[in-house]
Amino acid sequence: MPHWYPVMLRLDGRDCLVAGGGEVAERKTEGLLQAGASVTVVSPSATRRLSEWAAEGRVRWLAREAAGADVEGAALVFAATDNPSANRMIADAARALGIPVNVADDGEAGDFLVPATVRRGDLILTASASGAGPAFASRIAGELAEAYGPDYEDLVKTLKEIRLLVKAEVPDASERRALLRAAAGDEAIAMWRSREGMADKPRMLEALRRIANRRGSATETNG
Repeated sequence: MPHWYPVMLRLDGRDCLVAGGGEVAERKTEGLLQAGASVTVVSPSATRRLSEWAAEGRVRWLAREAAGADVEGAALVFAATDNPSANRMIADAARALGIPVNVADDGEAGDFLVPATVRRGDLILTASASGAGPAFASRIAGELAEAYGPDYEDLVKTLKEIRLLVKAEVPDASERRALLRAAAGDEAIAMWRSREGMADKPRMLEALRRIANRRGSATETNG
């Protein structure tokens, strides 16, 4: 049984190939589009959404059977046809060129898995059962979606602003680390959600320092 290494990939503008035009291929394509990839779909037929995305210019659709040569130049390949032999052929062609491939009908036969995903803007939560089947991973993703609602999108944006502010205004590395740890704590998050003092950068930094100092004092007392 393979062991998997979790990683986030940056695919902005990079070419990715999806062999197949059914619902599985549609899901793979949707995830790639959310990541900003340039997607080519190769299949004689396609779902309604894939057809619409092609008509809108969001994907390139080649309406024919996939061939081994189609993988050339791709950063990632997804073998997602309803034909296991065709999927193996695409996977072999990708591997011959050193291109990572995902095999939809046999996860362990591929080089990577696509986890169940919950997106809240720049917050991306994933769950995978490492090839044991998508149902359990989907259940976990559903629980994550309930625990981390849509408001987390704005919260992550705020934390990005704070990180940039701290990096720009605090030269001491140890203080920066303490402030950024405090920024993700419950007290600070309650303040960010209320947007209290967010327009006043010096005031916001001072409030964060007070929180960090309280955290530090509490740690020393508990120690």
